[in-house]
Amino acid sequence: MTAKAIAVLGTGSDVGKSLIAAGLCRLLVRTGVRVAPFKAQNMSNNSFVTPEGGEIGRAQALQAEACGLAPHVDMNPILLKPESDCRSQVVVHGTVFAKLDASAYFEGRAQLFQAVQDSYARLAARYDVLVIEGAGSAAEVNLRDRDLVNWPVAHLADARVLLVADIDRGGVFAQVIGTLDLLQPEERARMCGVVINKFRGDAALFEDGVRFLERRTGLPVLGVVPFLRDLALDQEDSLDVAIRDQRKFTVDRVNIAVLLLPHLSNFTDFNALAAEEDVAVRYVADPSELARADVVMIPGSKNTIADLEYLFSKRFGEALRLHVDSKKELVGICGGYQMLGRRIADPYRVEQGGDVSGLGYLDTETELQTHKCTMQLEARPVGWPLAGATIVRGYRIHMGRTFRRNERPCFQICRSDQSVPENGEMEGAITLDGLVWGTSIHGLFDQPGFRRWWLNRSRGKKGLPPLDAQVSQTVTARLSAELNRWADHLEAHLNLAPLFAMLRS
Repeated sequence: MTAKAIAVLGTGSDVGKSLIAAGLCRLLVRTGVRVAPFKAQNMSNNSFVTPEGGEIGRAQALQAEACGLAPHVDMNPILLKPESDCRSQVVVHGTVFAKLDASAYFEGRAQLFQAVQDSYARLAARYDVLVIEGAGSAAEVNLRDRDLVNWPVAHLADARVLLVADIDRGGVFAQVIGTLDLLQPEERARMCGVVINKFRGDAALFEDGVRFLERRTGLPVLGVVPFLRDLALDQEDSLDVAIRDQRKFTVDRVNIAVLLLPHLSNFTDFNALAAEEDVAVRYVADPSELARADVVMIPGSKNTIADLEYLFSKRFGEALRLHVDSKKELVGICGGYQMLGRRIADPYRVEQGGDVSGLGYLDTETELQTHKCTMQLEARPVGWPLAGATIVRGYRIHMGRTFRRNERPCFQICRSDQSVPENGEMEGAITLDGLVWGTSIHGLFDQPGFRRWWLNRSRGKKGLPPLDAQVSQTVTARLSAELNRWADHLEAHLNLAPLFAMLRS
């Protein structure tokens, strides 16, 4: 291993480690350094598929983009996808390894950490610098002997460590000082600075706070990062932000209700839609909230059968029937597509076993299977009225096969990045009137051409005039520029010169 390393650890979860790491990646690339991201173990149902067909956390895909790299499974060798409060699907090097509860997972620590070491060694041999992201708190003292992601990786990489604290949630002094106080001496010695993140208001009012922290900890505060509003970057833990910032439904917008499932996955499918000015996306947990929606979307799920039972228990079935009877559109993606069918069978106990009735809007049946399909692909819309749209690009992450009975397909796959060609495969299902359709393709609304075509179709149903395709192209261009905007923001508010000098030396 030859690469130098900087580890971004936090005082807790959701303090901004992922974005700080992504910004550092982009800033290092600007200096001419060959840099790659690394997170040994991630826990998220918001994932991404690499060009080789491996599954990793969405945050590492974003960080790879910040580095100008294609995402690779070595950047996130272990991904935990929670299926319940006590059990997760364990993905190692991009493929399903096992389904384990916490105790069984920790019993296999030696084998899992070997996967971490192997991935790190391969990256360290190819790049000048690795930007490591930690998980949770840097001071998880109850997990110290079982940790796979924070200090074992920092020691493996001989990394200097930045500590990120979130001032927006309050108690920042206790966050920083308490975290440092709980570290072992060899851990404390790796610390090179503190970053105060998500500051709102006049930073001059916190100057005495900076001085206090530096005096009390002996570490430099490398900067106070102001909260950056409307930052549109795909993050695996930002669903709560999307819920807080969602717009009101209005008559001059396409109003989209996304069902807030207990095991919702890949909510980033809707980020590009939410960025359009003529769209309001709301995540809804109550059936009454569907009344003003023009479109209802059932998203992906890590436990399709449990989430389907949840919808029935909360009486969403009645609200969805009223929505469809009103000639409004209903769309299912991945697990949501499976729910729209007549039946879901789980003969191999992939989830919980059994055979359940679906919502019954599509004449399809799904059988959950042990093999997991993960691939990037391109597809041509073929089912009326989708047939007039442009080619879409996206990815599949699902376990099981969905069989159409008397429904037409939505798409024809014209390219996949898998070694086994799937050209010509028909995908998805759509009703004759075009009001209900489903697909297993994630990310299809990220394509500005398809997105604008579909939105204009929805606008037409409301009597609104179509918008030019350039409107959505501008949105996509703005989203693509967000990494640079974020990096510029960090550069303006952090003193990273000493750190970068150390990494380049």
